Amino acid sequence: METKSKKETALKKEETKTKAETKRKDVAETKADTKKAKESKSADTADVKSKKQGSEFRDFFIDELKDILWAEKALLKVLPKMRKAATGKELASSFDAHLSETEEQISTLEQVFEMMGEKPKTKKCDAMEGLISETESIISDTEKGSAIRDAGLILAAQKVEHYEIATYGTLAAFADAMQETKVAKLLRSILRDEKKSDKTLTVLALESVNEDASEE
Repeated sequence: METKSKKETALKKEETKTKAETKRKDVAETKADTKKAKESKSADTADVKSKKQGSEFRDFFIDELKDILWAEKALLKVLPKMRKAATGKELASSFDAHLSETEEQISTLEQVFEMMGEKPKTKKCDAMEGLISETESIISDTEKGSAIRDAGLILAAQKVEHYEIATYGTLAAFADAMQETKVAKLLRSILRDEKKSDKTLTVLALESVNEDASEE
């Protein structure tokens, strides 16, 4: 009887020990599952946040494309006025060349919109509006047929070029950040055109216009 009692006691102890271990394992597994669930939820939240931020950046990029498209179309209207106001033949020719380039750039920007899955739209560009207003003031404030007017027109044109260079350079960098390689390539093609036009204007100013204007 005593031996049987000892065996029963040992079995009960073993059962108690087994139950305790099982309970510890269950608690540990529950904690592990809870931790995984929290990590998964955190990852999902971070993913959603990242996608939202990416969407906001893309929207900002599209908004800036609308801005520069408006700027190019506005410039397209004022370049003939600048060409007509210019005295020097080379300067007038440079405005003609820029007019053709601007038409091509508008077409390229429309391609960029399509590649981004958007319709080409414009948003008023306050910066370009101000630059155009300044250009018109230069024309009205200077004498027709003078080198001073040509110097002023070059000044106005280069302000426009520098604004466009800054804009296209930044937009291309934005496209890189979004891994829009083809879009970045198109934007940099416009950037090269703008830099080339700026260089042409600098050469004209240094070779003749500035000197002639200083002598008037």
